[in-house]
Amino acid sequence: MTFRDRALRRPQSLWLRKALFQIHLWTGIGVGLYVLLISVSGSAIVFRNELYKGLWPGPKLVPISGPRLSREELKKAVHQAWPHYSITYIWDSKRPNEATEVWIEPDGISHPKTKGRLVDPFTGKDLGPSRPASIGALAWLSDLHTNLLAGRTGRMVNGVMAVFVVILSITGLLIWWPGTGRLRRSLTIDFKANWKRFNWDLHSVAGFWMFAFVFMWGVTGVYLVFPTPFQVVVNHFSHLQLYGLQSSLEP
Repeated sequence: MTFRDRALRRPQSLWLRKALFQIHLWTGIGVGLYVLLISVSGSAIVFRNELYKGLWPGPKLVPISGPRLSREELKKAVHQAWPHYSITYIWDSKRPNEATEVWIEPDGISHPKTKGRLVDPFTGKDLGPSRPASIGALAWLSDLHTNLLAGRTGRMVNGVMAVFVVILSITGLLIWWPGTGRLRRSLTIDFKANWKRFNWDLHSVAGFWMFAFVFMWGVTGVYLVFPTPFQVVVNHFSHLQLYGLQSSLEP
C-alpha cells in the first residue's frame, strides 16, 4: 500500500499523523489559557458599544453655587488635590451645571498613565474619576485582547500565539481525518460509549465543525499584529489582475 493509499484509508498507521498528534496535543495545552482569555475579552469587545450605553451613567451634574472658577483657579485647585501631578488637558462643558473633566499625569515617570478626574467648576472640589469603574473594566479587557496588557511587546506575543492557533486548527483537521471508510462515524458522537471515547468523539466532532471559525480567528489575529505579509500578497494579486485587465483592453 502506497503512502497516498494509507493516508486516504488508514491514516492512523502513518508516523506523520502521530507526529502531528503530538504537535497538536502540546500546542493545545500551551494555547488553552490564551484562547480562554482572548475569547472572554473578545466577547466583551463585540458588545462594547451596547455595554458602554448601558454602563455609562451620563454627565456629572453639579449645583450652581456662584461664578465659575477661572482656568488658573481651577488648575490651582487640582494641584492642591493632586500635588505630584501635572495637568495635561481641561475640558469645559457647554452646560453650566456640568462638571469639568481634567486629565492629569504623575510627575517623574517616563511613560505616565493619564487619569481623568471630574472637578466642580464652581468650588474646585474633586468629584472622582471621570470614567466609571465598569467602563474602565471594558477598556482593560480591550487592552488585554489586543496587547495582553503589555503594550507593543504584548501585541507581538499576541501575534505569535495567533500563529499557534492556526497551527492548532490545521493539525487538528489533519488528525481528524479517519480514512474513507470511517468518515460517517467521525461526524457523529456515540453517547453510549465510555467517557474516554465520548470525550474523543466530542472533541473531534466539535473541532471539525468549528475548524473554519478557529482557523479564520487565528488568521485574523496574525493579521492584526503582522499585516505586512498579507498586504504584500494582496498587492501582488491585485497587480496581476490589474495587469491582466489592461492587457485585455489593449488593441
